[in-house]
Amino acid sequence: MSTGYQRIVIKIGSNVLTQADGLPDQARIAKLVGQIAAIKEQGVEIILVSSGAVASGRSLIKVAEKADAVAARQLLASIGQVKLINTYSALFGHYKILCSQILVTKEDFRDRLHYLNMRNCLEVLLQHQVIPVVNENDVVSVTELMFTDNDELAGLIASMLNAQALIVLTNVDGIYDGDPKLPNSKLIEKIDGAAVDFSSFVSSDKSQFGRGGMITKSTMAHKTAQLGIAVHIANGTKDDILLDVLNNKTPHSYFSPDKSKSGKKKWIAHSAHSATGSVVLNEGAKNALLSNKATSLLPVGIVKIAAEFNKGEIIKIVDEHDKLIGLGIAEYGSEKAHERIGQKKQKALVHYDYLYLS
Repeated sequence: MSTGYQRIVIKIGSNVLTQADGLPDQARIAKLVGQIAAIKEQGVEIILVSSGAVASGRSLIKVAEKADAVAARQLLASIGQVKLINTYSALFGHYKILCSQILVTKEDFRDRLHYLNMRNCLEVLLQHQVIPVVNENDVVSVTELMFTDNDELAGLIASMLNAQALIVLTNVDGIYDGDPKLPNSKLIEKIDGAAVDFSSFVSSDKSQFGRGGMITKSTMAHKTAQLGIAVHIANGTKDDILLDVLNNKTPHSYFSPDKSKSGKKKWIAHSAHSATGSVVLNEGAKNALLSNKATSLLPVGIVKIAAEFNKGEIIKIVDEHDKLIGLGIAEYGSEKAHERIGQKKQKALVHYDYLYLS
């Protein structure tokens, strides 16, 4: 393996695992498991984020056409998840590898205690040479609490476990500068740290079976790379794709990683959706935070508490035009913060170590 990665998250999309008729592609799943086993044999730790529960359910039961869409999804996912994990268990068993099932919801990432419990569980599985198979718990996730799709979940898992790389398998070779179906569209093989507006050239079409389009993939990949994790987006319908990506033998999109940030900052970076409170800064404080110097958020620069919060909660830090500057963990609650607004020589509301600038 030419990359030197020790820990990889591999995300396999429903468009890779599913045939044109919406049923699981058993032969392809078997080939992917064989490649994962070969990579693991070389001492690499692997976490598998796998879609495919709904497709697996579809292969077992017919849903009445008049059934409510959410109820149908819950039915198919609940039945299908058993089949999916049994499929993986049997296939990994051929290589004498144990796999386990982890079903998560967005709520598990919102709460630090849940987050740490989940991370500890994944770490202990890896220590015991088990491959965790992670999927969103579609049975209890209702629409507004769902991940955009499993790409977002895979990015969060990669960040949580300090993986060196995330490989996202989809049904095209990567990110194109136009519609991949058009002959003049070119594959973008390397994307560096600079901000990119993917919506200007990435097709927003979603796959037939997946929830997220290429824009969500690109945005997630970019965000994950900014956290110091290399991201590869590649075509999972090609033979030996995982081995070829790791040996750089196939054209695909590679997001080069930015320098790493501390584990806590990584958690904060992915927690915008769970921020409870919000503080507004003046221009001077905003410039100080965004300068190259390591600076904590001091009450002297705060002009307003926009939403209340308790000590230890994640808060949004915005400028006077309501533009997000960053996120941080509050050292004390909004009650104390109200008293200290605009005052010098007060304890930092957010310490630099717990501050993530967006």
